[in-house]
Amino acid sequence: MADKAPAPVEGAGKNVLPTPQPKPAGNPVFRMMGMPNFRFKLPSRNWLIFFSITGSFTTAVLYDRYHKKRAQQRWCNLVSHIAHEPLPTRQMPRKITIFLSAPPGDSIRAAREHFHEYVKPVLAAAAMDWDVIEGRREGDVRAGLAEKIRKRRRKDGEKPVTSEEMKPSEEEEDLVQEWRITAGVKDWEGIQGDLVLGRHTWKEYVRGLHEGWLGPLDPPPDTSETSTAKNDASPLPTEQLSTGDDESPTSDTLQTSDLSTPTADSAKPPIEPTQAEAKKEEKPKTPVQTPPYISTSAYPSAPIAPTTPNVLPPTTILPLPHLLGFLNTPIRIYRFLNRRHLADETGREVAALVLANYVRPWDSNSEFTGNSTFPGHENSTEDQRSNVPANQERWEPESVLEGEERDWHKVAWKRYQGEPERVWRNSMVIEPRIGERMRRFDLTGAEEDLARKDDGEDAAAKGLWASVLETIGWEEDRAVKGWEHGSVGEEPE
Repeated sequence: MADKAPAPVEGAGKNVLPTPQPKPAGNPVFRMMGMPNFRFKLPSRNWLIFFSITGSFTTAVLYDRYHKKRAQQRWCNLVSHIAHEPLPTRQMPRKITIFLSAPPGDSIRAAREHFHEYVKPVLAAAAMDWDVIEGRREGDVRAGLAEKIRKRRRKDGEKPVTSEEMKPSEEEEDLVQEWRITAGVKDWEGIQGDLVLGRHTWKEYVRGLHEGWLGPLDPPPDTSETSTAKNDASPLPTEQLSTGDDESPTSDTLQTSDLSTPTADSAKPPIEPTQAEAKKEEKPKTPVQTPPYISTSAYPSAPIAPTTPNVLPPTTILPLPHLLGFLNTPIRIYRFLNRRHLADETGREVAALVLANYVRPWDSNSEFTGNSTFPGHENSTEDQRSNVPANQERWEPESVLEGEERDWHKVAWKRYQGEPERVWRNSMVIEPRIGERMRRFDLTGAEEDLARKDDGEDAAAKGLWASVLETIGWEEDRAVKGWEHGSVGEEPE
């Protein structure tokens, strides 16, 4: 039987091509290096929201920081020439007095940080010397300024009715002054000036200024002994009172037994104080604040000191915005992102104090027409202005930084039984004899135009790239030190 022919293969007579293998995705260089395949795509919706919020806030912070530095540098450049002026070897430099105190409801650290961040750069650029009077509680600045004025009055020849012992600090100051006079060192003969930080400090400054020049040199009568006697003579509780008519045998027996027979407790030796109790006894107590020597109602009848100068030291008042509270977080964030305006305003006022080219008197032409009520403090405001007659002439110092009182903590407006004088809560009273002697520093238009013109020219000369580097904290044209040139100890010319 013949073999059968093989069955024909389908497509045997046609050209069959091999199926191509798929190409590997991604960059072959990354694939050979063992790196994963990166696929560039848009992030998800949640990531877009996160990046947009964080990026916007970061941009706002960097923008504000950049313009804040420019504003401070603008006023530093305006006063920097004073640091290069020569000073005679036998003359003391100009010294200004800085007054700052703890804001209502907070510690003094907030005022110190504000001073170091906004005020000190301009003063350091002009190589100024300053003395600080701090207040940790309400009334400390008032007491410090008034005592400083009374010391000056004693040195000028005024004598108190009652002789007072000189304090050790005053003896040291007099000794140092005698040494300077012997060595031929002269004090600064020009304008000194005062710098006040915040509305609450300004109220205490004005109160201390009036107390120092209108008040007496003798301290007020001390009421501590009388108050102590009253406390000692205060009646005891009825449970501890015993009358002579009490005929109960138990009371007589207890009294006679206590007097006659010694108890076990009395026979024990006295217990020595422990180290902790000894440390508590050695710990110095908080100094008592000096009470006011004169009240505001006694201003018109009080004679002014004969040694009062015709012009008092000029002052500069700087804002101290300080807002507390969780519900005020949006306002605090807005202020945090606009600190450049605060730096510009503060730098301008400090530059006017440093240059001291223009001093003007305070205005007294405005009339007091009504009370400015603050949310939640309507009663306290009425109490403030209750002693101010209607249509009374209002001085300009009374309205300086008045808007800061809206931000004060409620502690500044709270009432306490038997509280002393509350300078922050009470209204500011200005006696015309003192008000007409007060002065204020101000900046001329030519000086302000010069500062802003130089600032614009510097920004245009730097360019965009240098501005970006300065924003992130790197200066392109920084000064190259001598050791980078290879010459140790020498600076390039």
